Amino acid sequence: MSTMSAVKPSAGPEPYVSHASLFETAKRYLTKTKSQELLLRSIILIFVYLLAFCIRLFSVLRYESVIHEFDPYFNYRSTINLVQDGFYEFWNWFDAESWHPLGRVVGGTVYPGLMFTAAILYKVSKFLTACIKLRDICVFTAPFFAGNTALIAYLFGKELKDMETGLVAAVLMAVVPGYISRSVAGSFDNEAVAIFALVTTFYLWVRAVNQGTIASAVLAAFAYLYMAASWGAYVFISNLIPLYVIIMFVSGRYSRRIYVAYTTFWAVGSLLAMQVRFIGFNHVTSNELLSFNGVFVGLQVWEALVFLRTKLGTKQFGQLLYLTAVAAGAVGAAGTAILVLSGKLNPWTGRFWTLLDPTYAKKFIPIVASVSEHQPTTWASYIFDLHVLVFAAPAGLYFCFKRPTDGTIFLTVFALTAIYFSGIMVRLMLVAAPAFVLLSAIAISSILQSASKELRAPAAAETKTSPVATRRGRGSTSNEENITTKKSTNLIILGLTFLAMWSYSSHSIWVTSEAYSSPSIVLISGWGPHRVVLDDFREAYYWLRHNTAPDAKVMSWWDYGYQITAMGNRTVIVDNNTWNNTHIATVGRAMASNETEAYKIMRQLDVDYALVIFGGLSGYSSDDINKFLWMVRIGGGVFPVIKESDYLANGDYTVSSRGTQTMLNSLMYKLSYYDFGNIMTEHGKGTGYDRVRNYEIGKKDIQLDHLYEAFTSEHWIVRIYRVKDLENRF
Repeated sequence: MSTMSAVKPSAGPEPYVSHASLFETAKRYLTKTKSQELLLRSIILIFVYLLAFCIRLFSVLRYESVIHEFDPYFNYRSTINLVQDGFYEFWNWFDAESWHPLGRVVGGTVYPGLMFTAAILYKVSKFLTACIKLRDICVFTAPFFAGNTALIAYLFGKELKDMETGLVAAVLMAVVPGYISRSVAGSFDNEAVAIFALVTTFYLWVRAVNQGTIASAVLAAFAYLYMAASWGAYVFISNLIPLYVIIMFVSGRYSRRIYVAYTTFWAVGSLLAMQVRFIGFNHVTSNELLSFNGVFVGLQVWEALVFLRTKLGTKQFGQLLYLTAVAAGAVGAAGTAILVLSGKLNPWTGRFWTLLDPTYAKKFIPIVASVSEHQPTTWASYIFDLHVLVFAAPAGLYFCFKRPTDGTIFLTVFALTAIYFSGIMVRLMLVAAPAFVLLSAIAISSILQSASKELRAPAAAETKTSPVATRRGRGSTSNEENITTKKSTNLIILGLTFLAMWSYSSHSIWVTSEAYSSPSIVLISGWGPHRVVLDDFREAYYWLRHNTAPDAKVMSWWDYGYQITAMGNRTVIVDNNTWNNTHIATVGRAMASNETEAYKIMRQLDVDYALVIFGGLSGYSSDDINKFLWMVRIGGGVFPVIKESDYLANGDYTVSSRGTQTMLNSLMYKLSYYDFGNIMTEHGKGTGYDRVRNYEIGKKDIQLDHLYEAFTSEHWIVRIYRVKDLENRF
């Protein structure tokens, strides 16, 4: 017993206990160069993210936390439905409050990525017990994803060239005005998350090509799913990547890495994109994705031929190649003919043709041409939205051509196509902005690296004199002059680059503050002590909500449909979805007709109220009178009885005394200028002086027979009229 008690169990190794303080550990860690670089890079990226987020908050600070523009109100209303009723109810939601009496199947006619993103963010915040309203989640979604896009730009630039290029790309992306225009706080539109998805897809695609692995291509396919679920511009990705593959094939740079990346991306990406109800089998049958599917088939045929070439002789392979080409041509032609004749192959849409022919929409689809963001881009818009990037991007192209890689070739293809499409449609400046940013980042980082490298060169290496110059007795002086000149040149280059970046950042802040942070729902007139807030839109929509029957139907031009439904909670005849051109043309015909004919149309559409936007008193230029010719053109495109020439006085569009009788008797003219002839708007001018058109109206004593004025907002911007019931015939 005593022997057993004397034996002590062997103790294990004592655990390591560090006696160094936290400060000493941090000091030892930061003395390493790589650690210092990592810390500095992390701090820069954190500040870049905060910059991207904070620069987009001018609208909230200057106005309030409010949704902007028109389309975002439908997205906000849809997000509310998704959060309250759940996924399946949203997927099968039939909206009876829009497009009366047709209605709209929302789940099958919408890209749900934005709504799902906001709903998930709201659920996460609720799980974390953060009391954030759903409206505020929607308002700040765009700035949140703008910061994410800047971080992806860093990874993209790093993948294309190096870490320094990534940092420059992140800074430029954070404040580029072309992207800020659709990502300020309150811009709850598809582009708020779609540009993030676009840049992420392209980054992961380049990464997949560089690595040639299935895993990286699958990640790119999931990013493509997010893009396809968020915005119709996923078609741009579906055509750009095949174009890149074709260029790589023709230029002799095709490799097995590209085959693995594209085959995986096509297979997984197609299956995922087809889960979006709005896309479905269109991803296979649509003409717009013909290149996406055709290149996949072509790659499989090519790889099969390469394999068979190793197994067959030269003669046999030549015969097989000939038979394969003939068979492929015959099968392709027959298959295309069958699909076209059977109606299975969907035709190209009007918007697609517009991108190929800028005049197509104006000739054949006036409703597309009537949208301001579908107009061609001017040179001033490029300078306004890109500033110095317009000049830095060509330098980036030079560096890409100087040392081409698989990544820089893709960036070149992306940039050239994006520049072309952005010139056709100003909205696509959004797509061109990341390309300009990445090209400029390559140029700026290359210039800074070259200049700083020469400045850091050892003095001993610079002061070497040539033997010839020494024999002539002026070697030392000549070398010193060369060194001084080189240093001065590099310092000037660094100074000019810093000046350009300072100018770029100042311009971006000014543009964001003054041009892109004004919500259309709230207007401001004047500055400083003379500043006046015009809140007529919300005033009118709240009047509709509280002073009309719940089942009342409101007829207005399609621009205001989403806002009326979301804020006024009333059924509209047409809205911003613009899926039914005939229905919109019917409203345009009613607005362009005289009151009696318009009354018949409104009775057929079961209209209770007519709403018009008028700026003659307040000076608001985006009113319905300025849009009226588009109503005439769209209405006349379906109903030949409406002719644009009837509304023009010798080719001039005017509402003055020179205006035509058809114009002065139209419903739009009457609803806009009713009782306006008794108002004096300018000192020294007569009554009925229109402050937008800058002349007195032609007809002041307007009488209404089938409608009466129900509401006019404080500044006369929104005017609502009640449609009279049919008279009792007994």
